Order: sequence, then C-alpha cells, then structure tokens
Amino acid sequence: MEALHKELKLILTLVDGTSYTAQELCEKIKVTRRQLYNYLHSFTDQGFYIIEEDHRYRMDVRSPFFRMLTDLVNFNEAEATFLHGLVAANDQNNPMVSTIRRKLEVYYNLRFFTDEKYHAQAVANYSKLSEAISHRKVVCLQGYSSPHSRTVSDRIVEPFMFFNSNMDVRCYELSSKQNKTFKLLRISSVEIYDTPWINSRKHKKVFTDIFQFSGEKKYTITLRMGILSHNLMIEEYPQSVCFFEQEDECHWFLHLDVASYIGIGRFILGLYEDIEVLGDRGLKKYLSEKIKKFRKL
Repeated sequence: MEALHKELKLILTLVDGTSYTAQELCEKIKVTRRQLYNYLHSFTDQGFYIIEEDHRYRMDVRSPFFRMLTDLVNFNEAEATFLHGLVAANDQNNPMVSTIRRKLEVYYNLRFFTDEKYHAQAVANYSKLSEAISHRKVVCLQGYSSPHSRTVSDRIVEPFMFFNSNMDVRCYELSSKQNKTFKLLRISSVEIYDTPWINSRKHKKVFTDIFQFSGEKKYTITLRMGILSHNLMIEEYPQSVCFFEQEDECHWFLHLDVASYIGIGRFILGLYEDIEVLGDRGLKKYLSEKIKKFRKL
C-alpha cells in the first residue's frame, strides 16, 4: 500500500503544473533516486507521457488515462483553448479571470498562453491540429515555409502527435508518402478537411533519447563502463540509472536505446579508456570513423 501511495502522490505532483528536478521529486515523495526512475519508467510502460526538459520532469495530461477520464466529465483540448480565449477577453482586473485562466493552463497544458515564445499564430495552429488529431482528420498546412527547400507551399497531411513542447507536429504527408515533422511557427494556417485518416498504420512516432536526439529508428547499444564513466553518466543524464546492470563493484553494463550515435558517441570518446563498446555494430563503425578523422588532424 505504501508503494501505491507514493506512486499516486508522484502522479499528482507531476501534473500540478510545475516541472521538478529528480532531487526535488525524491524529497517530495520520500524515495531514492533509483526508486524514482523505476516509477517513471513504469509510468512510461503504462502509457503515461513523461516529459523531461532541462533535467526537469512533468507528466502530460494528454496521457491516455487522463484522456479517458477527462473525456467523461471535462472539456477536450479544442474546447479548453476556446474557453481560455473567451476568459482572456474579459476584464483583466477581475481576480476570477486570472484564477480561471491559471486553472485552464495548468489542467489542459495550454503552454502556448504561458510562454512568450508562442504567439497567436501558433496558438491557432495548435488548436486546429489538436482538433484534427482528436477526430483523426486530414488537414492542409497552408503556406508552410520550408528552410530546406526555401519554398512556401501547402502540405496535405495526417497529423498524429505533438512533441518538442508542442512546437512541432508529426504528420504523414500524402504526396510524398513519408512521415515528416512540421514546426507550428512555420505554418500560416491550418484547414481541417472532412476526410478521415487512411494511413494510420504508416504513422511513425518520433523517439527521443536521453541525449535529446530524435528519430524514427531506435538503436540498442551496450556498453561496459567503469566507475568514472558510470558515475558521470548518471550525473549528466540521471534517467540513465534505469538502464544499468551491475556486473561487479567496479563495472556496469549499460543497455540503452538511442536515436542517434552522436550523443552517446561524444560521451564515449571523452571517456574512451573507461568504456568498452559491446554493441551495436553501427556504434562501433561510427566511433571507428571518428577516431580515424582525429588521427588525421
């Protein structure tokens, strides 16, 4: 019962509208760091969305469990966004206005309204895309500005997930038949079509590793690490503690999924004598090529 009590307390803490460091969460819940990361890992396995930004944690209220619960009694995201706009248009000197706005922002994760980097255009795009995702509808991203092709064009897509603090939306583009990431700030406007998704099986979500690299593919790497590299890894990337397996008093195995070899490669090259790379082949090849380049300098 005590473990259940701590899990529930941790969930309530993670959704209170504030982001916490691992140390702050440990102190609040009265658990060790290892217990904390085990809880977070378990929550992720159960379908809760844990968001980590700048080594601070919070839980996304759009996690499936909360969606099922709130759909029964509360507003959906589009309704909450609309209601927030109505409240914001009222007398700002009325203390009830600020109270209602704060509750909506916290409960529905309306970060567009609490961070200056988001502006009205992104808010409108987010609201439309959120509605489309909820109803599984095709949309047109009108006037999307691409820095790569240096073009502005309309994109017909099936949007299916937000990430990067809701600044990016993951979509399946019908013309190219590819999954692509679009930035909300580069979209002029969003038009929702009365056309349902027909490619949901082709939707590929983005995986973000502990080094904050993202991609569709995961590469499972295995390292044998000494005391120095083990301790530094945990200090720099606390969430990695869940992926260690102790071999003896001086060595640990790290089994970890990464989206790119860049983050883990930088760490390995900095502590090369304290780390044995056991896999995978891609990582070994990446490191070999890097070492060859260093020797030419």
